Amino acid sequence: MPTEFSPQLSLSLDEFCRDATFLVIDDQLPHLRLLESILDKWRYLNVHSTTNPREALPLFMELQPDIVIVDLNMPDLNGFAVIQQLQSTLAPGEYMPIVVVSADITPESRRKAWALGARDFFTKPFNGNEFMLRILNLLETRYLHLQLKNQNQLLEQRVEERTERLRHSQIEMLERLGQAAEYRDDDTGQHTQRVGEMAGKIAAAMDLPSEQVELIRRAAPLHDVGKIGISEKILLKPGGLSTEEFEVIKTHTTIGARLLGGGDSDFLRAAERIALSHHERWDGGGYPHGLREETIPLEARIVAIADVFDAISHDRPYKKASPAAEAMTEIASQAGTQFDPTAVAAFKKVLRG
Repeated sequence: MPTEFSPQLSLSLDEFCRDATFLVIDDQLPHLRLLESILDKWRYLNVHSTTNPREALPLFMELQPDIVIVDLNMPDLNGFAVIQQLQSTLAPGEYMPIVVVSADITPESRRKAWALGARDFFTKPFNGNEFMLRILNLLETRYLHLQLKNQNQLLEQRVEERTERLRHSQIEMLERLGQAAEYRDDDTGQHTQRVGEMAGKIAAAMDLPSEQVELIRRAAPLHDVGKIGISEKILLKPGGLSTEEFEVIKTHTTIGARLLGGGDSDFLRAAERIALSHHERWDGGGYPHGLREETIPLEARIVAIADVFDAISHDRPYKKASPAAEAMTEIASQAGTQFDPTAVAAFKKVLRG
């Protein structure tokens, strides 16, 4: 697109004007040669021309000129139509000097040309020196427009880069917070990462899109971030929990959701859904909201399996590890009650290789 072209920020005004690309459209060859000779006299060498107005748009797209000179009265496609075609390719606010050179002296034609986007209008015959001085003014305006556009693009790029760095910092901070919460009842601090890896593998085995698989893999380690708000006396208790203590433990889901809530990224929204709902059950008997079946977010259904598998197959403060095969058998027996049957089938595929 012509609107994508811009000079380098280091290009001087003189260099830009000297190297400017011209596109000249006039069906009368003598008139075309006259314009070319004027431009050549002023040492503009990058001049392209055509006597066929239907070639104007393809040449414009190919050359990405800095200025266009067009006649009005041409067969098949007049200058007004050419101007409309060229303007239709420009982005809003784009400054493209289009100069009309015509024998038509009627005020109506002049007004119409201005209305369609022409930046200047010359009546044949015209003074060559005056013509070139006004052309130079148009090129200077084009140059300043492109310089401003470049600066705005550079500023936008820097803002995007800083925003992306901030986003990564926020994610890293949350991931560390999740690990800190996990260290409180898993002295290796690896539970969250194992759950993330297993959740990603289950998601892949369910043939989810690769972007969604990666999102689940990265968000899953934050499933227990709400434990940061639970007393260590309860988290590290070696025996069974009382009813009151279990009710406290259950609040880690809502605490985690509040910590992660309000984010504007897919990552944070997925992590919030996982933190809140990874203890819901397929049969509706879970917590905190008693959701059932597909009303439970898919990410949470997957993480529920990964979480329980890791808890069974690794030491915890309240139990010793069981073999992976026993963990798989236990989870498979809960398909359709505690767990999503489709996710369980994918989990079995993962374990069986």
